Amino acid sequence: MAKASPRKPKPLFDRVCFIGIGLIGSSLARAMRRAGLAGSYVACDRNPKHVKAAVKLGITDEATRDYAKAVTGADLIVIATPVGTNGEIARLIAPHLKKGAIVTDVGSVKRMVIDSVARHIPKDVHFVPAHPIAGTEHSGPEAGFPELFENRWCILTPPKRTSAKAVGKVAELWRRIGAKVETMDPDHHDKVLAITSHLPHLIAYTIVGTATDLSGDLKQEVIKYSASGFRDFTRIAASDPIMWRDVFLNNRDAVLEILQRFTEDLTAMQRAIRKGDGPMLEDHFTRTRAIRRSIIGAKQA
Repeated sequence: MAKASPRKPKPLFDRVCFIGIGLIGSSLARAMRRAGLAGSYVACDRNPKHVKAAVKLGITDEATRDYAKAVTGADLIVIATPVGTNGEIARLIAPHLKKGAIVTDVGSVKRMVIDSVARHIPKDVHFVPAHPIAGTEHSGPEAGFPELFENRWCILTPPKRTSAKAVGKVAELWRRIGAKVETMDPDHHDKVLAITSHLPHLIAYTIVGTATDLSGDLKQEVIKYSASGFRDFTRIAASDPIMWRDVFLNNRDAVLEILQRFTEDLTAMQRAIRKGDGPMLEDHFTRTRAIRRSIIGAKQA
């Protein structure tokens, strides 16, 4: 007797709208489409080239620059634009959201997003902030790929009194595309990301900026003889400048706190080098080496 073919999971949503179809938005749309998580997909983007690419590349079924048209009838709306735009987008789409819809986001800052977005969301619509910890230095709909979130963390930071059913549905979305899901207080999230993501980007931008300001001949030699460390910094510093401008402006308190601690540690290292304190340097490098091994062990390398 032939075995019955396994049933495909029922789609989680009828219609999904992506506001912003860059790297994260297009990767999420591709991953959801591959997993069969929605009946139809629509993209909304201010960039006309992105609108054309979304349909041409088969990322979404429809694409438009009209916010109202895009969100009408959607039961999941994903805001995937620089965090500084989220509040205004929420204000514009609010009158057109259907009852029971879920609004989520993918921003790297959560407290500011909650403060700027939640006040515009109607009482009969659910808001579930999210942050997938994944990305590359590339941007635009062409840069997306469905495997981006596999075995990566997605942190949910729902405000108090958010529907548990809506939170569960967003969590299920991320799990079905291969991500691991954690729920976290938004302020705690912002402190954690300030050191794991925001500070490293700030350092990378600063180091590459220092190289940019070198004299012509020396700068060319830096580029020509770049070792792996500098190459890694240039990769990070090639990330979307608008996105990172908004991250630093909207998570300034947490970033400044971590930056102060880093400055103090850097001063201590400077003092050790000046004094020729080899044991201190070796001990510091040995302790920090363990962090890398922990990251590899957690399969986040």
